[in-house]
Amino acid sequence: MTNRFKEFLWKLKLLLKEPLLFLLILILLFFLTLFVIFPFVKMLYYSLTTEDGKLTVSTLVSAFTNKSYRTTFFNSMKLGVITAIIGTIIGYMYAYAITRTNMPWKPFFKTMATLPIISPPFVLSLSIIFLFGRKGLITNSLLGITNFDVYGMKSLIVIQVMSFFPIAYLTLSGILESIDTSVEDAALNLGASRLKIFTTITLPLSIPGIVSAMLLVFIQSLQDFSNPAVIGGDFATLGVESYRIITGLYDLKRGTLLSIMLLMPSLIAFLLQRYWVRGKSFITVTGKPTQNRGKIAEKHIVYPLFALCLFFCAVILLFYGTVLCGAFVKVWGVDNSITLNHFRYIFSIGIKPLKNAVTLAIIATPIAGILGMVIAFLTVRKDFIGKKYMSLASLLTFALPGTVIGIGYILAFNAKPFLLTGTAVILIAVFVFRNIPVGIEGGMSALAQIDPSIEEASTSLGANSFQTFKDITLPLIRGAFFSGLVYSFVRSMTAVSAVIFLISARWNVVTTRIFSLFEVSQYSDAAAYIVVMIIVIMAAVFILDRAVNTLGKNRQKAKRGKR
Repeated sequence: MTNRFKEFLWKLKLLLKEPLLFLLILILLFFLTLFVIFPFVKMLYYSLTTEDGKLTVSTLVSAFTNKSYRTTFFNSMKLGVITAIIGTIIGYMYAYAITRTNMPWKPFFKTMATLPIISPPFVLSLSIIFLFGRKGLITNSLLGITNFDVYGMKSLIVIQVMSFFPIAYLTLSGILESIDTSVEDAALNLGASRLKIFTTITLPLSIPGIVSAMLLVFIQSLQDFSNPAVIGGDFATLGVESYRIITGLYDLKRGTLLSIMLLMPSLIAFLLQRYWVRGKSFITVTGKPTQNRGKIAEKHIVYPLFALCLFFCAVILLFYGTVLCGAFVKVWGVDNSITLNHFRYIFSIGIKPLKNAVTLAIIATPIAGILGMVIAFLTVRKDFIGKKYMSLASLLTFALPGTVIGIGYILAFNAKPFLLTGTAVILIAVFVFRNIPVGIEGGMSALAQIDPSIEEASTSLGANSFQTFKDITLPLIRGAFFSGLVYSFVRSMTAVSAVIFLISARWNVVTTRIFSLFEVSQYSDAAAYIVVMIIVIMAAVFILDRAVNTLGKNRQKAKRGKR
């Protein structure tokens, strides 16, 4: 017998000692295959087959040789690259200001930077229309300009940069905080200037994080559907064109080909970020724990960075305040009298999409949260057959644009034996398997900081894997678990690109309803929906945050009681 076969038998023997664990792994592998791999393969197969069922790459080649498709592809790439560069530069300066200086208002700046991440995707697009559209507050009311065209690439860049620079900020703030500052301290003591220290030490050590942040922003820009659909105008992008071809021309084949074109750069960027950039790190190693050095206090550094952070927070507040005001006026720019009619509409005729979204999010959130922690536990702590496959399948959806997932689900679940289109099940499945990668990543990071000997002690005392996970592991990674819950709920409430292909008359959701309001220029109704969504999301985040704190305090009390 070969060594691989012996290893296979050994792993199988270990699994069979815990039948419930073996059954759990089989169930997880089945559902990951059904709801992640199967739709992905189905879409690839459909795009690479002719009408008589023959496999060919000519269809994909023809898509890249088509001038219109090629222009759309390069539009998406250009938008993604520009957004990634500008968003990462802003994110780095924002992170540097918060982590390395003693400037005031840091809690405020941190809170404002997370606001675009947890908000509905239409906020900035709608605010741009309210401020700079033909009836815009700035263009029309203040400047008297009536023919200003707010739609197109320039507005898209502004919106995407403001939407996605917080992702770069969060990534880079962690990188900057993890850099050992002793080398910088030594350089400062030897007389080096702050600029010299930054350009020769801090910036080079940040390069892996900068590249990682840039790739993440690039992926988000490529996958963005709502902003290009609302504000893109004649600037065609792959996701939006795919949707228009499928829903407008009823040409699923062409729409799928465009989605494949969108998938390729997104998948490449994901693989680079995950497997290449993560392996590149510049680490300063000392024999002692890192000490927190004094923050930068020089006014010529702190004041400009403070002004920069204040400017972007002011822009964010302006955008969100504009949407809030827009929800309370009759017709923006035409009749600005105050009214509550838009909210009356939402809580009467328009309540169903909101109730559906909240219901589906409440169902999907705990499933995604628990699955994320279980898969993280299995991939970090267990050695079993299919481990690499489980890891790949569970994280793949992070790299897949929403339009790709939506089209894949249409093709996979539109016929027996898996006829799910038009049901709540297919929407819940999208929410769960689209959102688990973040929970898995958080769980894996938390587990990496926990000594496995704690769990091994539990096992040696006779506890099985389920008892160990429930009583030992889960309490220790509770923070990551609830972070996964928050992310899952927010993303379930704000999802657009995947679900827009899967909704039905019975199961419409609030984001697709808002999108339909944009199409008929009912902007104040859309603003009212957005305000209600923000309130619901903030309430959910508050409840989950309180739950984390309460459970943490209860755990500390239990420990004191045992002592």
